[in-house]
Amino acid sequence: MKYYLYTLISLSALSCSSQKQVVASPEIIKPVIVTEPVNFDSDDPAIWVNSADPSKSLVIGTDKDINGGLFVFNLEGKIQKDLSVTGLKRPNNVDIAYGLMLNGKKTDIAVTTERYTHKLRVFSLPDMKPIDNGGLPMFEGQTGEGERDLMGIALYTDPKGNIYAITGRKTGPKDGTYLWQYLLSDSGKGFVEAKLVRKFGNYSGKKEIESIAVDNENGYVYYSDEQFGVRKYYADPDKGNQELGVFAQTGFTEDHEGISIYKTKTKKGYILVSDQGANKFHIFSREGKNKLLKIVKVMANKSDGSDMVSIPLNKTFRHGLFVVMSDDKTFHYYRWEDIAGEELDVN
Repeated sequence: MKYYLYTLISLSALSCSSQKQVVASPEIIKPVIVTEPVNFDSDDPAIWVNSADPSKSLVIGTDKDINGGLFVFNLEGKIQKDLSVTGLKRPNNVDIAYGLMLNGKKTDIAVTTERYTHKLRVFSLPDMKPIDNGGLPMFEGQTGEGERDLMGIALYTDPKGNIYAITGRKTGPKDGTYLWQYLLSDSGKGFVEAKLVRKFGNYSGKKEIESIAVDNENGYVYYSDEQFGVRKYYADPDKGNQELGVFAQTGFTEDHEGISIYKTKTKKGYILVSDQGANKFHIFSREGKNKLLKIVKVMANKSDGSDMVSIPLNKTFRHGLFVVMSDDKTFHYYRWEDIAGEELDVN
């Protein structure tokens, strides 16, 4: 089987809702590392950067099952058994934030959605110790089937250092309140607590909303309304619930899935959106109206969840790391320069 990287050679009639492209002859793209497998069903990764030594950064990936977990990998793709967490009730997506004030100290956190308990689970980094007092209930008061079944999670850190969790579920209303946003803080007893501050987000009703991503510097939240497009809002709850735009509406084979952001300069870079049915990622500009720039095809099969960072980590990942799940229970590591080729900027 061949896998290809498609290079864009011309763009025309680009807009938030209409994008056309012509692709050149394909080139091969391969991961540089495939991780050891999880037990059941790999789904979504998140990258924690070790600020003291980036070469010791970690990848946290969900194992989506009734007896699932969070598997922790090093940059060589090896499972760190002493850090990995098992026994979670179908953890779906995971995200990371830095510097939550807890017990008077800044604490990095990994937060995952636990679908069957309707809770967020929060772990300190890098030791992966639970700091949620058993979990944080989400979507309380919702009674519709699937309306508390947690899926997507993105963490937003505002300019003041406040950290918010933006959560999605298996299904929800079409009245502009599909996503709920919670402020995370210290309970006063050394645990994380969550306070609901906002309900927002349009929903087409075509399938579901799973992938959510936040651009902290630009202050935007993006989410994949599957089989419809990617929606864009302000991440700051005080800036209102008006939809700012919709893009990635054409050229997708089936589901819109993972969203990842590669930062090249202040407020500039790229947004990668998974076309799960075709094992492709559509790459859009981070700024402006998020126009389509390029399409890549990856070796990860049925590529769903993804994450990336744009800083040097080690000799292998000199310009950042792109991690994608594959349906063979693994995660694939890609180098940004292989994805960028000659068309896109490299830090």
